[in-house]
Amino acid sequence: MIPHRLLSNVTRIGFQSSTTLGTQQTRSQRTQANQNTQSPTSATGSTGAQVPPEDRDDADEPENRELPLDQVFEILKNERRRLVLHYLESNDGESTLSDLAEHIAAIENDTTVKAISSTQRKRVYVGLYQCHLPKMDDMDIIDFDQNRGTVKLSQNAEQVKSYLGEPDEQPWYKMYLGVTVVGATLFVIAQAGASQYGLTSAVILFLLIIGIGTLGVLHARDIDSLP
Repeated sequence: MIPHRLLSNVTRIGFQSSTTLGTQQTRSQRTQANQNTQSPTSATGSTGAQVPPEDRDDADEPENRELPLDQVFEILKNERRRLVLHYLESNDGESTLSDLAEHIAAIENDTTVKAISSTQRKRVYVGLYQCHLPKMDDMDIIDFDQNRGTVKLSQNAEQVKSYLGEPDEQPWYKMYLGVTVVGATLFVIAQAGASQYGLTSAVILFLLIIGIGTLGVLHARDIDSLP
């Protein structure tokens, strides 16, 4: 016969062992559950979960947006904007607003940069600052920093430059003026008595029309030759 006290001790020890083992198993299960819960959060990419577009590494990369042709030609139809592109292209793609204004003012007034007046320079400066450069900046053709007064070619400049062509070096207004002066001179000579040699007013008018018409055709072909 086993003494009653000894039997009670054995029963108590067995109960404590099973309780301790059950507690350890419960803790182990909780630890495993916590690890499984944290794993998708810490390694989102490895579990195949979708990464929101705004969290991707390339979300901040600028999109290379190509301009529609109507916007390209809208930019190029203005002479000052064409001159801006030509000047930047010939100056390593960057310039200051002040230099741009002086260069364009000299061309528009058929003079040199040193000879332009402050009024001529200001008129071009204001036009570029308020209208032309912001418009080109909005289309990413240039990067215009209004605070610093700097202008640089931007990502869409190459697309626009492919339609730009060469600078218009033909002084067409001078040619028209020259034809007019020649016609007026011949008319005065005819009125002075040269009609007896066949230089009548009708002949002078005919020659004047032919001259102006020829210049008009050449000018139109020069404009259409732009790519």
